[in-house]
Amino acid sequence: MFLGTYLVSVTSGKRISIPSVFRENLGKELILSQWYEECLVLTAKGSLNTLLERVTGDQKTIISPVRKTEHFIFASSYEVVPDEQGRIVVPDRLMDYAKLKDQVYFLGVGDRVEIWNKEIWEEREKEVAQDAADYIEELAKRNER
Repeated sequence: MFLGTYLVSVTSGKRISIPSVFRENLGKELILSQWYEECLVLTAKGSLNTLLERVTGDQKTIISPVRKTEHFIFASSYEVVPDEQGRIVVPDRLMDYAKLKDQVYFLGVGDRVEIWNKEIWEEREKEVAQDAADYIEELAKRNER
């Protein structure tokens, strides 16, 4: 399980160092993809399909929303291999999509690691904290049904 928030600098050459607390669970074969809300997702190579099934509801039929989700995630996915210091190079396309600059946040979000632009995450975090009670109540109502 991935937990916590870590601020990391982006080096020249668009390299970022994966926080050591995530490295062991992620392994050496990684997939970096665009994700929702203008962030990136980093997973172990063998975990991407499971994550996609969770997002699509394990659809067996390839209907339009499933195809679009697959296009959004798989077409933007890159295999990345960390160097000896645990750094990966982020492709230009993904740097642009997530608006990554000098510093980024790595977020442990249970079954995945998300990578966020520093300013976007700090603003998003304020919104999430402000609305957290409403989210919990909405989820509780859904579980009562």
